[in-house]
Amino acid sequence: MDIARWLIPGATWPKSVISFGGRYANGDQGQTPNALVTVFDYGDTQLIFETRGLKSPGFRGQSVGNILHFEAGVVAGGKFYPKGEGDGEPVPKVAAEKKISGDHFGNFIECVRNRDTSKLHAEIEVGHVSSGLCHLGNISYRLGTETEYDPKLGKLSGNEFGTDALTRMAEYLKDSGIKFGGKNLRVGKKLDFDGKAERFVKDADADALLTRAYRKPFVVPEKV
Repeated sequence: MDIARWLIPGATWPKSVISFGGRYANGDQGQTPNALVTVFDYGDTQLIFETRGLKSPGFRGQSVGNILHFEAGVVAGGKFYPKGEGDGEPVPKVAAEKKISGDHFGNFIECVRNRDTSKLHAEIEVGHVSSGLCHLGNISYRLGTETEYDPKLGKLSGNEFGTDALTRMAEYLKDSGIKFGGKNLRVGKKLDFDGKAERFVKDADADALLTRAYRKPFVVPEKV
């Protein structure tokens, strides 16, 4: 999620969020979806996050990664694919100012021990926003309703790429023997978000899910 936000200038909190998906094939009592499409509205740009907890093929050669959609084509896996053309061409390499290893957990522990925040891979606020986006998507899902799958349903997000992502989800679930034959697709509630206040706009039910009812003495205070 951090890298996805790097690609959107000034991206912190979105204007709104909506999720589509469900929990399939497990037959358990889990509440967390294992197939989910979340659309974050950043105005001129949309951030679409696909969660795939079940077996699925890669998309444009990516299993875990970021794909950029532009008017002229798509950038994926270090290649640019012009619109309407199948073969991609390599994107010029750009030297990074700072090389960062993937061991973020180890980096955090190291900085705690050394008390040296200058060596952090990212400031704590970066992690706060990126992890917060995941929570916003889940809140939309939690407040959603079960419905029957409609190939055009993704258009509710107001984004053709959101429709495409939902269609891909239906296709790979079908390959796993899961069909949208009944009301097994949860359509999340479209939620407007106030980034400055870090609260939803006029939605008490959504705000209630930003935290939990703590059990004393295990209480996180409002101000830490």
